[in-house]
Amino acid sequence: MKQQILSLLPADMSWQIHWFDTVDSTNNLAKQLAQQGAPHGTVLIADRQTNGRGRMGRSFSSPCGKGIYLSVILRPPCPAQELMHLTCAVAEAMCNAVENAAGLRPGVKWINDLIVRGKKLGGILTELSVDPESGLARHAIIGIGINCSQAQEDFPSEIRDIAISLDTATGKQTPRHLLAAEMILSLQKMDAKLFSHRDATMAAYRKDCITLGHEVVLLGTEESRSATAVDIDRDGALLVRFPDGTVRTVCSGEVSVRGMLGYV
Repeated sequence: MKQQILSLLPADMSWQIHWFDTVDSTNNLAKQLAQQGAPHGTVLIADRQTNGRGRMGRSFSSPCGKGIYLSVILRPPCPAQELMHLTCAVAEAMCNAVENAAGLRPGVKWINDLIVRGKKLGGILTELSVDPESGLARHAIIGIGINCSQAQEDFPSEIRDIAISLDTATGKQTPRHLLAAEMILSLQKMDAKLFSHRDATMAAYRKDCITLGHEVVLLGTEESRSATAVDIDRDGALLVRFPDGTVRTVCSGEVSVRGMLGYV
């Protein structure tokens, strides 16, 4: 499949593409390679993950031949604080990739889930390594998993009601190598405009974010509170309004957001 992907990419592409039949987690392997000096733009794609991961320690179902499980190493030369919007930028890039490959544009459930028909099509996990003395980013690992060809019964029972595949959503088969190539191309474009087009990226993200304007439940470590999602700031944080009128800025590492009536 690597050759099929490469055939759809520019011949002079500087990013390095690596294909694996099975890994525990593309993000885990990417972190190891980053620590060993792997360059900016190193891409890892696996046919199967035995321990795929999502945000907040959740697992990501990664059956053989059923999805795209991809990680990329980026080395942005900037303070880590300037990368707060990175997950949002990646989400926009993946909406573009899916639309280009399959003709269907997902929405985004804040902050990192791709949504079609109220169900999860894919997810994004961003992991940042920071130099503690300088505050500069050493590297960012971006992991993306997208469900491609699963039938509903292929999903584990615990996520069957909230997950969907691209083939089910579109009613047709989208070649995985085509989607993978579009993901890489979209990530490369995102990387080139990460700082210069930040405001435009965040405006597009707000447009695609299905969370805005809806009642949500903030699931924290100690309490659950209901609120209305009203906006997303320049760093990708969610602004919510509580019933008493107070507004709070919620960062992605603090809480999980669910819809009042279910997953979205």
